[in-house]
Amino acid sequence: MFETVNRLKSPSGADLAMRHAPAEGTARAILHICHGLGEHSGRYLGFARFMAARGFHVYAHDHRGHGQTTAPDAPQGRFAAKSGVAAVLSDVKAVSDVARDAHPGLPVLLFGHSMGGLIALNTVLSYPRDYQALAVWNSNFAVGAAGRLAQVVLKTERALKGSDVPSLILPKLTFDTWGRAMPDHQTKGDWLSRDRSEVAAYLADPLCGFDISISLWLDVFALSFRGTEQDLLARLKKDLPIHLVGGGQDPATEGGKAISWLSHRLAERGFSKVTKRIYHDMRHETLNEIGREGAMQEFADWAIASLPQPEPASGPAASALNAG
Repeated sequence: MFETVNRLKSPSGADLAMRHAPAEGTARAILHICHGLGEHSGRYLGFARFMAARGFHVYAHDHRGHGQTTAPDAPQGRFAAKSGVAAVLSDVKAVSDVARDAHPGLPVLLFGHSMGGLIALNTVLSYPRDYQALAVWNSNFAVGAAGRLAQVVLKTERALKGSDVPSLILPKLTFDTWGRAMPDHQTKGDWLSRDRSEVAAYLADPLCGFDISISLWLDVFALSFRGTEQDLLARLKKDLPIHLVGGGQDPATEGGKAISWLSHRLAERGFSKVTKRIYHDMRHETLNEIGREGAMQEFADWAIASLPQPEPASGPAASALNAG
């Protein structure tokens, strides 16, 4: 089950920590989850169980520099010493390939929250034939001039200190500022959710909230800008089902404005099956917010309606995974 961590050697050189919740009953599809910045895949247990109960084989893994994944060039808080974006996208493909081989004929839906949404969209751009639907939740691709300025600040920090040390400036401009902006501010994590038990669990988790290196921040901004490049979007089928979700009280997406921006951007590029939902009272972590059950049900309904019916096939069983 999802609580068990399996190991997968990625072509990128990473030893990936991977989780799987098998579908209950007749399997409809594969759901591959990409988690956010400074967290790990184990936090998606409730979502995985919910979707598995509705016929989805759910897979998730810890990205480089996160959770229980290890790599020679990726200590906690860093994707890689160089080419971090390419490495993290390669890891996503490796896990999706394992899932697809274990369940041949099933469509694959790639889901990403926050940084995971940046990774998910960029993965689909790099491997457009591998995915039949995409979900991007609580992600900011609309970084614009502020993002370019942040890149300048980060490169200045890198020139002074190196790339494998925490940024001193970016956390103050993001996490610290977002936490203080909450009307009921008590902790630095209050921007994540109105559910105080979920915030407390995040703050108590030793695999969450760690320092983010300068190189990882640079990779995050690279993903933000790359994800909406016109030439790359042109690789995708215009009828690809895309599900966008934001929180109206999420400071990381300017109250969901970044999600609306992305929806508009995709519509301008001719994408015809884009669904946008802004939950006006929610903050950053929709899946850990008050009212998450309704959001998960809406997502499941969309996924079932949007994905093609699976093709009858036989193939290697999921037990082929290398259990660790």
